Amino acid sequence: QVQLVESGGELVQAGDSLRLSCAASGRTFGSYTMGWFRQAPGKEREFVAAISRGGGSTSYADSLKGRFSISREHTKNTIYLQMNSLKPEDTAVYQCAAKSGLFVPSYAPLPSIYNYWGQGTQVTVSS
Repeated sequence: QVQLVESGGELVQAGDSLRLSCAASGRTFGSYTMGWFRQAPGKEREFVAAISRGGGSTSYADSLKGRFSISREHTKNTIYLQMNSLKPEDTAVYQCAAKSGLFVPSYAPLPSIYNYWGQGTQVTVSS
């Protein structure tokens, strides 16, 4: 069992940068593939990024490559989402998710493979 708590969401201006954090409880953080998803009002949940258990492999939604970056820090049981050049269309609730086992890039965008979810943190980008 793992519990996930996101933080770092806030109201920012277009063009700003923001870093989100997701802290995981438990001693087995290193055994989980981790992901970030987002959901804007009236839209379906959307894959943002994922990272392998060791942090050496990542995948991103094509539309976000180059602006967003996922990383993890094992000593703090935390993953991060660095978001640069934010746009109003990035406004959403951002959730982190954990999946036990291997990182498979082709499956990473599928919400159904993740076992645990955080409550989310709101990011609002004003124009």
